[in-house]
Amino acid sequence: MIKTYVKIAWRSLLRHKNYTIINVTGLTVGIAACLLIFLVVRYETSFDAFHQKKDHIYRVIEVNTKPQLSYSTGVAFPMPQALRADFPQLSKVATILRNEGFFFSVGEKKFKEDETYYAEPEFFDMFDFKWLGGDKKTALAEPNAIVLTRGEAERFFGDWHNAMGKTVKYKNKTTMRVTGILDNMPANTDFPLKAVISYISMRSKGGENYEATQNWGVTFGENYCFLVLPDGTSVNSYAGQLNAFIQRHSPIDYKKGLRMQLQALTAMHYDSRTDIFTARHFSKQLINVISIIGLFLVIIACVNFINLSTAQAVTRSKEVGVRKVLGSGRQQLALQFISETAIITLGAIILSMVISWLALPFVNTLLETNLTPQLVFTPVVFAFLALAWVLVTLLSGLYPALVLSGFNVVAALRNKLSTANTEGLSLRRTLVVLQFCIAQVLIIGTLVMVYQLNYFKNKSLGFNKTAVAAVSIPGDSASQSKYNYLRAELQQQPGIKGMSFSSYSPVDENAWYTGIHFDHALKETDFGVSLKWADADFFKLYQLHFIAGKPYTAADTVNGYVVNETLVRKMGITDPQRAIGKYVGLWNNRYLDAPIVGVVSDYHVGSFKDAIMPVLMAAKKNAYGVLNIKIDEANMKQTLSVIENKWTATFPEALYEYHFIDDQVARFYKTDNQLTLLYEVFAGIAILISCLGLFGLVSFMAVQRTREVGIRKTLGASVGHIVYLFSKEFTLLIIVAFAISAPLGWYLMNKWLQAYAFRIKLGPEVFVLAMALSVVIAWLTVGYKAVQTALISPVKSLKSN
Repeated sequence: MIKTYVKIAWRSLLRHKNYTIINVTGLTVGIAACLLIFLVVRYETSFDAFHQKKDHIYRVIEVNTKPQLSYSTGVAFPMPQALRADFPQLSKVATILRNEGFFFSVGEKKFKEDETYYAEPEFFDMFDFKWLGGDKKTALAEPNAIVLTRGEAERFFGDWHNAMGKTVKYKNKTTMRVTGILDNMPANTDFPLKAVISYISMRSKGGENYEATQNWGVTFGENYCFLVLPDGTSVNSYAGQLNAFIQRHSPIDYKKGLRMQLQALTAMHYDSRTDIFTARHFSKQLINVISIIGLFLVIIACVNFINLSTAQAVTRSKEVGVRKVLGSGRQQLALQFISETAIITLGAIILSMVISWLALPFVNTLLETNLTPQLVFTPVVFAFLALAWVLVTLLSGLYPALVLSGFNVVAALRNKLSTANTEGLSLRRTLVVLQFCIAQVLIIGTLVMVYQLNYFKNKSLGFNKTAVAAVSIPGDSASQSKYNYLRAELQQQPGIKGMSFSSYSPVDENAWYTGIHFDHALKETDFGVSLKWADADFFKLYQLHFIAGKPYTAADTVNGYVVNETLVRKMGITDPQRAIGKYVGLWNNRYLDAPIVGVVSDYHVGSFKDAIMPVLMAAKKNAYGVLNIKIDEANMKQTLSVIENKWTATFPEALYEYHFIDDQVARFYKTDNQLTLLYEVFAGIAILISCLGLFGLVSFMAVQRTREVGIRKTLGASVGHIVYLFSKEFTLLIIVAFAISAPLGWYLMNKWLQAYAFRIKLGPEVFVLAMALSVVIAWLTVGYKAVQTALISPVKSLKSN
């Protein structure tokens, strides 16, 4: 019986090729999009889920309640040891610090490695990364020990098997011995380790950051502390204890509003309020949104199937009548039509797997995932597709099967079926409205994202970033003595228009925040300022605008401060001129007390997502880490080559690297660009499937109104008038869809824009453009079939039954 159903269904599909092709196309696109979304969601929800203790591992984060709520992932260096002492019941406590931007040397070869970390041995007791060599309990127990991943060991020594016991030189001054080899980190982890140095190397006297490790007042943003809670322990039970802990060990910070919280390892990847080492969050909200979009894409593909099936119903009425006369019951007919749907759906699923396999490289590039083609052919995917096959077959095939199998025998044989007989036109109109609601919400969302990104590109940052290269410079005392020599060498080059030494560029992901003592106040401010150490040439190079005072004079140490407008306002001063001469002191001992000599207009020190921070600038040679160089764009390549040669000759033992400020700014909006492109793809797919749905409905109407068209043409109606008759109804449906989607789109995108401190205002032009696009696309879709119907000879139209 089943074999007969399949054979007849196959013949029917071949006989109605156009119908089959359109249905397969719609379902293929919808299922392929849904499959790719399933793979992405499964990948993103697998991050660090392979650790056995994942449900008991928590990260200690700092929450600053004053002057406004903010989160910090870095902790004071002495905290882990204090936690072990104060909370002996904790199973494990471990710290890991990212130390990016430095280099190693093996013999004469130099290797830059951003993914360098300091970690305690306990870290690898918590996390289940695979070891290829060495003992995870002792590998990081001694100073100047280093663990490499397999890829890094092969990079340094050629073969990782030969790396154990070898030595590498860190920053060209500290010799470290390789005590362990890790397997390469899996793609689905937020710990992209490559080189891990023993944490005790810093704590040992003379080690890097030694003084900071002894000080509760020093916090590095990427100094993470993890702990393992005992079984049956409530996270909430530690909330009060942690706050008492920080009040006991760091009372000054506690008074300033510092509180402690525990963040679950399983929440880190999704919480954009806090940092992670990969800097690549994928929020639960985004996972939910794309999952819903994937579901909707499949639903509107099923809607198309229903529309096309019922549109074809009238042409198959005689077939149904004959089958009923020959003894077929309604159940048998329904199963026959569902069999056709099952074959179409199966074909669409097979094609969707091929399309997904081909599209994976694009998805990986767009979302920075690491989805391998083999994932498309895994048991989990097959189970997902089998479930999709059953659901889509029932969702798409059940209603058309019931409609087709329910035809009256006499009416079917006489081919007297009409809209009234087949019913469901109102349902189909409702479904088309639903399709265009989804499409229009996606169009509105995409347009808002594009407008916001264009706003970013066109809005002034408050300084000139064009053709400025930020070249890293070593910060040891021997290198500092060569700064003036390097400047003198480069000043002689015709392609260089200006230079300045600074700790950071104007916009930098790294930052140095502190409180200040203003105007000899005993109490430190309750807000942090961003310290920007820079020489006096910095202001001219970046063309910062002074609204009061002037730059400080050239010096190697602090002899005056320049502040921005925001800092002046924070201090309650309305006239910037009145800030000139006021003294600023740093840190609790009022170190580096000096007057304010200038006030510059606000400029952005980070992304447009963030409000402008109070900025404090001064000269401090031993804090410089960047040489900012303004380059003549006419000889860019040649000048960069000269800079590299001069730099390398000056610092032969260091590793040369640079980046352009333009690129640094662009990185702030990388995720936004990715999301915009993703929504453009979703909107395009929704529009494509919706157009197929329109085509199905207009096909239905064309069949129903063939004789009407013939009569109208006989009475003098033009082709344009006929096209208008068809387009009028669909235009009305789109307007109804817009009336629903516009408020929804406004609400969702207005909520999305709240994440940006600097944002566009949602004006009517976005919604007008979305409406216009929808109408034009619908007219183009409807117009083809309408014109085709209108051009039929009236003689043929009037002969139609």
